[in-house]
Amino acid sequence: MSLRIAVALAATFGAYLLITTEAQARPDLVDFQGNYSPGTIVVKTNERHLYLVLDPSHAVRYPVGVGKAGKQWAGVTRIDGKYRNPAWSPPAEVKHDKPSIPDVIPGGSPRNPMGVAAMTLAGGQYAIHGTNVPNSVGGFVSYGCIRMLNADISDLYQRVSVGTTVVVSR
Repeated sequence: MSLRIAVALAATFGAYLLITTEAQARPDLVDFQGNYSPGTIVVKTNERHLYLVLDPSHAVRYPVGVGKAGKQWAGVTRIDGKYRNPAWSPPAEVKHDKPSIPDVIPGGSPRNPMGVAAMTLAGGQYAIHGTNVPNSVGGFVSYGCIRMLNADISDLYQRVSVGTTVVVSR
């Protein structure tokens, strides 16, 4: 087998794994205990999971990427906006750390860190959003945002509305 064919096969197989992993992303229905109203989003940073509470005993669970060391936060907020394919402007802290980053990355761009959808959180510069880097989900990777697989943010986006309570705990 020539090197060119081997490289083409490897690239095709790698793209297939990326597509099937993303396509197969499915939230889990899990037992969940806590004093939260149905419809509340609970993010457990140390677990790197987001839960959408369904009833007093069950939730839908999604894997998430969360704030890296020194960028984590905890508190109660709410969703104050929902956006499909949003453009993204880096906050001042990101721009300071990465001065070469563009001032605006258009929605739909593969370089846009928001992925296919974002839900902004009241009281800050944070959002629950998708990602175009699926292998970052499950890690301590962001400046405080909650990062989800694009398939998962699309699912959650349809299940919640502006005003939904979001509880972030460590």
